[in-house]
Amino acid sequence: MVQVKQRRVPGVTRITSKNQATIPVTALRTAGLKAGDRVVIKAAGNGKVTIARAEDPLKKHAGALTGVYPKGYLRKLRAEWRS
Repeated sequence: MVQVKQRRVPGVTRITSKNQATIPVTALRTAGLKAGDRVVIKAAGNGKVTIARAEDPLKKHAGALTGVYPKGYLRKLRAEWRS
């Protein structure tokens, strides 16, 4: 019996026995995702999942305390640490 290789359909992938799936490069590029990015995956209904870049807590809160301390306070405090 001769096995016939099935043609791949662009954008269609298969879930493996280890629950892994390959995401097409074009979809990743369009979404602005790349290797090493942390993502959050959530169920979005029957047969649907969403993948989104995980939020970086440092970027989220950086600069949030601007204006809390009087001008020069932190410079003075840092000078005390060096003494």
